Amino acid sequence: MNLNAIRAIKRPLTADEITGWASGDAWLAGGTWLFSEPQPSLETLIDLEQLGWPALALSDGGLDIAATCSIATLYGFNPPVQWGAAALIKECANCLLASFKIWNAATVGGNICMSLPAGAMISLTVALEATYELWQRDGTQREIPALDFVTGNHANVLKPGELLRSIHIPARSLSKRFALRHASLTKLGRSAALIVGTQTGGTGDMLLTITAATPRPVQIAFPAVPTSIELRRAIDAAIPGDGYFADPHGSAPYKHHLTYHFAEQIRQELAQPAVLA
Repeated sequence: MNLNAIRAIKRPLTADEITGWASGDAWLAGGTWLFSEPQPSLETLIDLEQLGWPALALSDGGLDIAATCSIATLYGFNPPVQWGAAALIKECANCLLASFKIWNAATVGGNICMSLPAGAMISLTVALEATYELWQRDGTQREIPALDFVTGNHANVLKPGELLRSIHIPARSLSKRFALRHASLTKLGRSAALIVGTQTGGTGDMLLTITAATPRPVQIAFPAVPTSIELRRAIDAAIPGDGYFADPHGSAPYKHHLTYHFAEQIRQELAQPAVLA
């Protein structure tokens, strides 16, 4: 879609070139949402392509993902064999409301900053206990846990002009085992529920991450795999009765039911001994 209100496009070589910030400014990465509907309030696009951030950086500490990394590039990542939970990358990408063709333009950071309940890159990074690096226009930086970034439907902690620079997923999280459950009312449709459980090797712990069914991610940590009753009680304590997200892709009671149902399946799967390859 043509954005006929745009008066200027800036292509900085460094983020520091953008010092001020006006209400009509917007960062442009893949643009798959910006160009999908009218944006009458925008006047200036600031293109991030020329910043040249490396898409992926692998280290002993984990995986660093540039906000400008395309979904396709992340999908094609070949992880070390010990990073079993890296398989979540493909699993979550396949839960996106987008065909594989869009993956070449859509970015990891764009999906996160849209902050929709069904944002699968949010599900991925929260489940793997990532941290986000944010750049402010005064030159300062801050880090925030992925769990705390999204505050509601299409809402997050970003300040005006603040930029998501990168996502760090620690090696300890990538080395966990996991179980994922997902539901959508239509094939390739928006998620009604996307729930992930992870477990540290050699322990009986369980970390449950609930997304899509709720306006923002909900995470519940258990020192040991809970019983079915303990699991339900923990979910009820973490999510109030009116805390489920209703939209055309699923009613609140439906998503409530899916959360119970999938969480129990994940509980049972992680209660079983890990299968050695």
